[in-house]
Amino acid sequence: MNTQAQTNSSLTSRNPAILSLLLVTSLAFSQPTLAAEDSGDEHTRSAKPELIGMGSGAVIGAIVGGPVGAFIGGFTGTFIGKSVNDEDQLAQQNNQIQNQTEQLEQQQLALNEQRQGYQSLMDQHQQLEHQLLSFQQAQQDKLDELAIGMNVHFKTGSSEIEPHFQKQLDDVVYAMNIADELQLDLSGYADRRGDSEFNRALSEQRLIAVRQYLTERGIHPTRLHGKAFGDSQPLAQQESLEDNFFDRRVTLKLQAPQDGMTAKF
Repeated sequence: MNTQAQTNSSLTSRNPAILSLLLVTSLAFSQPTLAAEDSGDEHTRSAKPELIGMGSGAVIGAIVGGPVGAFIGGFTGTFIGKSVNDEDQLAQQNNQIQNQTEQLEQQQLALNEQRQGYQSLMDQHQQLEHQLLSFQQAQQDKLDELAIGMNVHFKTGSSEIEPHFQKQLDDVVYAMNIADELQLDLSGYADRRGDSEFNRALSEQRLIAVRQYLTERGIHPTRLHGKAFGDSQPLAQQESLEDNFFDRRVTLKLQAPQDGMTAKF
């Protein structure tokens, strides 16, 4: 028995390659088993490159350098196998990053298109605002022009509108057509010559003549309000030919709806 052990020891010591092969076999078959027990099948599959590298390196190391070479070759092979596995994982990660980058680029393109559309709408809105401001300014200029002298004067004892004042009333119609919210206050007057009752009726007729002229040109009657005052509100205290001319009038005043009108036809 002792002689057999000595014989085996002698064979092993004289043949280092045999010891190396024994170590390689032990490592190659024990590592996958332990890996499977510790981490499951998935981990075993992921560890295959390291185990293959370790086994291959150990065999080569054993042949070249004996037992020491087997250990060194085994560990070297393990690192090589792990490096191969890392490269595969890195390639997968790079593919994922590339896909995410392409998605982000597509989202960025879509966002840029939305921004361009929004900017276009903003530009259109600014243009419309500019046009509206220009229109409002023109409207205000026209109203200011009309407010300078909005009086229709009449001849003595007459309620007929003279051609010159018809043009002025046409401007009033234009202003009311471009500003539907405007209403018109009409005040009829007469000079102090003659009977006060007659003058009151005459001022009423003048007011009706102006109202009829406006309605015939499209102004709705509900936008026209007024009252006749006869000779009760002369412009000057002293009576004269010139003052009488200015007293024979219908005064027009453009008003907003909230101002209200107390007297109507």
